[in-house]
Amino acid sequence: MATAMLATPALAQPRWPDRPIRIVVPYPPGGSTDPVARLLATALQPRLGQPVVVENRAGAAGSIGTEAVARSAPDGTTFLFHTSVLATEPSFKQNLPYNVLTDLVPVSLLVTGPYLLVVNPGLPAQNVGELIAFARARPGVVNFGSAGTGSSGHLIGELFALRAGVQMVHVPYRGGGPSVTALMQNDIQFIFDTIPGSRGLVEDGRLRALAVTSAGRAPLLPQVPTITESGLPDFANEFWLALLAPARLPTDIQARMADAVREALAEPGFRDRLMALGMVPRGLGPDEFATTLRRDIAEWRDVITRANIRAE
Repeated sequence: MATAMLATPALAQPRWPDRPIRIVVPYPPGGSTDPVARLLATALQPRLGQPVVVENRAGAAGSIGTEAVARSAPDGTTFLFHTSVLATEPSFKQNLPYNVLTDLVPVSLLVTGPYLLVVNPGLPAQNVGELIAFARARPGVVNFGSAGTGSSGHLIGELFALRAGVQMVHVPYRGGGPSVTALMQNDIQFIFDTIPGSRGLVEDGRLRALAVTSAGRAPLLPQVPTITESGLPDFANEFWLALLAPARLPTDIQARMADAVREALAEPGFRDRLMALGMVPRGLGPDEFATTLRRDIAEWRDVITRANIRAE
């Protein structure tokens, strides 16, 4: 009996992955999310030994693709590649068909990136302090634009107004491009944009960069100070791109995928391409990402409530 028992192989854990992996991007091709997801898929494939395919499931401002992943089997074949917008959904969107905190599990927070506070060059404000003073002297007159109500640019603009203690007017546009055009035409006075979105216009002198929203200066624009450096204490807010999965995904698969992402981010070519997009590689694992997600949900709930923001 003992010999037979020794001859019996130990029960092995099922091999993962044993099938192709799907990364769902809940937005159309293009933009800032889709290219990073595709770079990630390419970097993960040799590390996982299976094809890694990006699938765009756009619609309802990201909700359709997110729900598709939330309802998928937690077998390690389906992942969600989303942005920090996910942290605003519990407070901004009504009747979501999923719960961000219970229907999904964090896997890896890949990158973070700052927003860039840019103004029309004709505005008599050379720094954040002067912008705040200008707005305080003209309550309800200074306008800031965004890609739409509830967009990242809108919410961080409201956060900035709340923290600065000034009354500003939000002007929503149908996308980031129209808001940048309006700023150049001086229809609005400032926006919060991504660095790739406005960097070229800043370098050409068509826009003026006042600050970045990160805790430290951005490597692509080291001459631009942070908002905290500019006189608004403890102001730091960045977007992130991250990988999530359906709830009840086995923790060992969570950990192994997080490790694979971390290894991919250590690859110089991958890191360089992300840095060129104004993003900083992070590779936070499930626990750290979960902490970040819960913190951001609480912060944006406070901003949305205090600014009385409603979905259009």
